[in-house]
Amino acid sequence: MLNEFKDFIAKGNVMDMAVGIIIGAAFTAIVTSLVGDLINPIIGLVSGGVDFTNNYAVLAGDVPEGASLEAARETGGSVFAYGAFIMAIINFLIIAWVVFMLVRMVNRVKDAAKKEEAAAPEAPKGPTQEELLMEIRDALKAQAS
Repeated sequence: MLNEFKDFIAKGNVMDMAVGIIIGAAFTAIVTSLVGDLINPIIGLVSGGVDFTNNYAVLAGDVPEGASLEAARETGGSVFAYGAFIMAIINFLIIAWVVFMLVRMVNRVKDAAKKEEAAAPEAPKGPTQEELLMEIRDALKAQAS
């Protein structure tokens, strides 16, 4: 059983998956930082600092008027945090757009590399097997005559 487990772990697809997960986690941190530290502040400047995070509706309980979402949750009241949900959707769309642009750029680089590879002149190929056999046949006919 231990040998089977070693064989399973040593297979390329399992190792590739593990590497993909690790790289994905690191890439997630990079994209999150890119969006949170660079793109969101620029959008905040353009939109006048719009932030829906603290918008909520009290469903039950006593929540002081004008309290932040965190303070409302600490009171034990039941709050419908639609603002946090809206901000999560906005952040998702921004992250999805950034990832799309990155994938698009990588695909363009790959396509350019394929075009260069396709445009490279091919080395002259030698005669095919059929052509060699015909030459041998013709040479044998010429010797026989």
